[in-house]
Amino acid sequence: MAVDTPGNPFTLSTDALAQLEAIREALLDPSPRRIGRLDQWGLADTYETYAETSTYSEVSIAMDDGTVLDASLSVPRDLAPGQSLPTVVMPAPLIGIGHRAYLGMIPRLTLGGYAVLAYSQRGLAASKGEIHVAGPLDVTDATTVINWLSQHDAVDSERIGFFGSSYGAGTSLLAAARDRRIKAVVGTSAWGDLFTSLYENGTRHLKAFEALVELFGEDRCSEEFRGIIQKIRANTVDDEVREFARARSPKHQLAAYNENRTPILLTTAWHETIFSVPGVVDLFTGLTGPKSLLVQVGDHGNGELPGLAGLLSKPTEMAYRWLDHHLGGHAGDGREPRFGVRSEYMHNLLSDLHHPDWESYTLPQERFHLADAAAGERDARLVRSEPQADWTRSVKATGQGTEVVVAPKLVQTGLAERMGLPHVYKTAEVDRGLAAIWTTDPLERAMRVQGEPAVRVTVKPEEKDATIVAYLLDCDPATGKAAIITHAPYTLTGEQPGQAATVTFSLQPAHYVLAAGRQLQLVIDTHDDFFADANTTPSAIEISSPQGAESYLDIPLDAQD
Repeated sequence: MAVDTPGNPFTLSTDALAQLEAIREALLDPSPRRIGRLDQWGLADTYETYAETSTYSEVSIAMDDGTVLDASLSVPRDLAPGQSLPTVVMPAPLIGIGHRAYLGMIPRLTLGGYAVLAYSQRGLAASKGEIHVAGPLDVTDATTVINWLSQHDAVDSERIGFFGSSYGAGTSLLAAARDRRIKAVVGTSAWGDLFTSLYENGTRHLKAFEALVELFGEDRCSEEFRGIIQKIRANTVDDEVREFARARSPKHQLAAYNENRTPILLTTAWHETIFSVPGVVDLFTGLTGPKSLLVQVGDHGNGELPGLAGLLSKPTEMAYRWLDHHLGGHAGDGREPRFGVRSEYMHNLLSDLHHPDWESYTLPQERFHLADAAAGERDARLVRSEPQADWTRSVKATGQGTEVVVAPKLVQTGLAERMGLPHVYKTAEVDRGLAAIWTTDPLERAMRVQGEPAVRVTVKPEEKDATIVAYLLDCDPATGKAAIITHAPYTLTGEQPGQAATVTFSLQPAHYVLAAGRQLQLVIDTHDDFFADANTTPSAIEISSPQGAESYLDIPLDAQD
């Protein structure tokens, strides 16, 4: 299922929408003509088998306040007297077609012995009401949906699981913290901490935020959410914003998950531009019950997209095994689920590594010191030797960024990475007045970055507020072309103009293999359209390494086996 994004990074392609509509028509009217149309996507046999054994209906479910949600229910036919089934509930992702995004998964689950209820949350697609962003009312709605399901004889209320992608993942996780009837959860492209997804190291993720707001549609949002939107746009990150995010963050529900020992499967991506990867890792690490984390090449939603269409994908195949293991169905391939951390490394889709936990997954840090440029060289050095003090490099804040950015396009850049086509950064052509660059010697052997790098630098802005953005790149010394490994912003606020501050901050986790002869490259500039920066323009920012607080880059690094 491809994504076509002329304006919105979450829009499905025309072919994908046509496929989903053809599936829906075949489910509602399983005639030979309708099912035959699916042959062009190789799905006719699956849906013919489904039509012989199962029923599909579109239903409306009234919530406690009278709001009606749009949903679909799929149930195997010809159950024995008294037979009840494990049930999967699927809150929709943030997409215009709502619960129909899951149409490709419904036959697999139903043929695997599950009753399946997919629904669009309030304010989305054809559901009524206002959008609350997986708020308390949405969590209450999930419980009402379970109550409604429990009235059906076919539903075993002791074997209910939730599957959700993106927005649906957040609702699924939050519902499981409140309703003990939820015995297993799968959250693909999940979030763990909504606040860090909006606000990282004092820096707003404005581009992703505005893309999500556009997708929600402000006119459909609750008054509370519209107020939060305006506050974030105005950079008023106060207690109300923090509480809004806290109430919607699964990370803050760890006590409930751990008390209930809720089995939770999470997936995310190395180049995730929508939700914070560290937030997902923190949630996973804090869980003490059965848990699994998959981290893939790409960006938000890329990994599970084929699986949602009924094709193969790691997230959905893992989901079927997870649900089977904990609920007793047989939608998967019969193998046990993997617990712990499963990962791909950039940009190899065929890689498949496994570690029992995040601690064993992460490599020990190796320290590279930020040094001055060698005589006759324009770029500074990353060296393994002693700390390097008493140098200064200056970058201009003009409101214009360099060619080095987090991602030229939300979601799309990561999707190209999954196809083995990472974006090429021409760092040799970067304006050194706008960015400072440090580079290692060419690597003598292939190396892997595996974990969370960190940077320490001393920053001296001309004005009281300043933003810098750090990028770690994989550079080819022969061409000056590079690919991004990871990044992070950092914003200083309330400092005295001209006062130096030493800051240490982590970059996003990464899993990346560098070939022998490549170079690690650290780029620090002052602007990226992905973030809202705090710089006064024009101004200058000095980056230095004073005695006793020398600058460094810590990288979880080791030789590639």
